[in-house]
Amino acid sequence: MNEPDDEFLIDSVTDEAGPSRWAAWPALLRRNRPLWITAAAAVVALVAGLLVGRFVVAPDTAGAKTPEPGLVTVPVAFGPLSNDVTIRGEVAYADSVEVTLDTSGVAGPAVVTGQVPEVGSELGPLGVALEITGRPVIVLPGELPAYRTLRLGVAGPDVVQFKEAVRTVGLDAGDPSDDVFTGTAAAAVTELYAQAGYPPPAAEEGAEEGVLAAQDAVRSAQQGVAAAQAELTGVQRGPSAVDVREADNAVASARRALDAALAGNPDDPVAIGDLRDALGLAQLRRQQLDVPGDTSSQRAQLSAAQQQLTQARQALTQAQEAVLPTLPAGEILYLTQLPRRVDAVSARRGSVLQGAAMTVSGATLGLSGTVAVADARLLEPGMTATFELPDGGEHEATITEVTPGEGDEARWTVQLEPAPLTPQEVTELQGANVRVGIPVGATDGDVLSVPLAALSAGPGGESRVEVVDGDPREGSRARTRLVAVETGLAADGAVEVRAEDGDLEEGDLVVVGR
Repeated sequence: MNEPDDEFLIDSVTDEAGPSRWAAWPALLRRNRPLWITAAAAVVALVAGLLVGRFVVAPDTAGAKTPEPGLVTVPVAFGPLSNDVTIRGEVAYADSVEVTLDTSGVAGPAVVTGQVPEVGSELGPLGVALEITGRPVIVLPGELPAYRTLRLGVAGPDVVQFKEAVRTVGLDAGDPSDDVFTGTAAAAVTELYAQAGYPPPAAEEGAEEGVLAAQDAVRSAQQGVAAAQAELTGVQRGPSAVDVREADNAVASARRALDAALAGNPDDPVAIGDLRDALGLAQLRRQQLDVPGDTSSQRAQLSAAQQQLTQARQALTQAQEAVLPTLPAGEILYLTQLPRRVDAVSARRGSVLQGAAMTVSGATLGLSGTVAVADARLLEPGMTATFELPDGGEHEATITEVTPGEGDEARWTVQLEPAPLTPQEVTELQGANVRVGIPVGATDGDVLSVPLAALSAGPGGESRVEVVDGDPREGSRARTRLVAVETGLAADGAVEVRAEDGDLEEGDLVVVGR
């Protein structure tokens, strides 16, 4: 049997009962509950939507405006700031050099007698590269090859190089600005050989006997000067007190005799005359004692003796200079960039040295690259750089030389010395091309920094930043304040700042755009 529809039921209730028709509503609700619940929810949602649109969301169409955009801000950073020059560098050992030695001063064949280095060993300052006929070849730092024997009195750039070289190993050979090989330099040669473990070069035959003879001549000349000086001094000293007293007594006695004769026998002219003559003679002798003696002869003898002494001393100096140590060209080896690594050895112990003795190269890896002129002027020896290791890490290096190019616009060459590397790193880096960063300006520790776009100029030309204290999304209505700052290093689009008027801290938001 089919169920009656709702409309039929409502009409039936209304026709049959009049006011009692409301009694049928509960049954109707129970039978169609899901339908009525859905209808009620729809009505509530409609009313709520109208209310929200009217009082909350819907703007006043008469005065509606486009929402104002917020401020563009960045936080104040705190940390180190640096400006770098970046180059590409080649890692390699120094160029190989063939070592040849001057054996022209060797008496007889130049036989290698010892100190032959092994391949892979290092030659450093004061090291012995080779031993030829029992004499060492001492290694010193320098660029100019040894080309002559250095002895007392010679002058030139090779003397300057020797003085500078021995100074690096703690020896004093005199002022390097003086290019003369002096006695101080000769004394340094003795010390040089002592540190190398060898006696200094022997003097020429007969030189020591010449010194002994010159010393005897000086002593004899000194004795002659002493004798001549004593004689001159005796003459210059004058009469003694006894001589003066005797002369005075003779004058007094002659005067008394004359006075007695005049009193006793004044009429005897002969006797009186003789007594007057005797008094005059006594007085003359006394006067001569006061006159300086003639020393011309004694002075001439002294001058001759002194001249002889001077000549004897000059001869002694020359004899002593003849026995001073010399530095033979064949016993010194100047090499740049010490220490050096021995790559190959052609010299053999017991054989006669002919041609190159060995080949050496830099003992440590070097790093070199080129840089534009503008960047090169920012670099100088001693500056620290970093480069990439094969494992991705960074390693320090130090600039050792910045060499200009041949033309005004030519790139400059930068030489760097890496910090000590492990054997594995040396093997991996040799021949590699690496990226090198060289800080040319850096802050002293951590500093506050902001983007360059955050700076603005005040009415007095001072630099300032605008700090947001409120919500930057409020745009022009956001609370901001201007802080005058002192700027410092600028690098990578950021600039160091220090607040001069107001507070500025890490994390503060500064305006870079609106």
